[in-house]
Amino acid sequence: MEFPPIRVRLLRDGARIPSRATDLASGFDLSACIESPILVGNRPVLVPTGIALEIPPGIDAQVRPRSGLARQGILCTFGTIDADYRGELLVTLYAVAPGIEHTIEPGDRIAQLVFGLLAVARFELAADLSPTQRGAGGHGSTGR
Repeated sequence: MEFPPIRVRLLRDGARIPSRATDLASGFDLSACIESPILVGNRPVLVPTGIALEIPPGIDAQVRPRSGLARQGILCTFGTIDADYRGELLVTLYAVAPGIEHTIEPGDRIAQLVFGLLAVARFELAADLSPTQRGAGGHGSTGR
């Protein structure tokens, strides 16, 4: 199935249309649209991309970390871009530990955008849920 086109609006000079680094990459790189460098440390920093998107209904768009930055201890928060949002995409970056810093330069690739088909769930109120082997076991309850 081919996705409908994602409409992109460039909001200012230096903004870049998201692009894949290779033909088989699942994510489209998002670039920083900034006039001067931004220092990322252990406090969240909003980095503008200079773009706004028109996501078609039924498409799920998620902002995810880039592995190259993650290897350096710099992550972005996962984010979902809703189909009715038309504002600028901002990426929240932070360092995973004190003492880690990274400078974002204009045009740097800072995150990736991944698309999928949106599953529209329907909820039903229930007095009981079917039993499973795990049951209500929490994080780590299935082993290491």
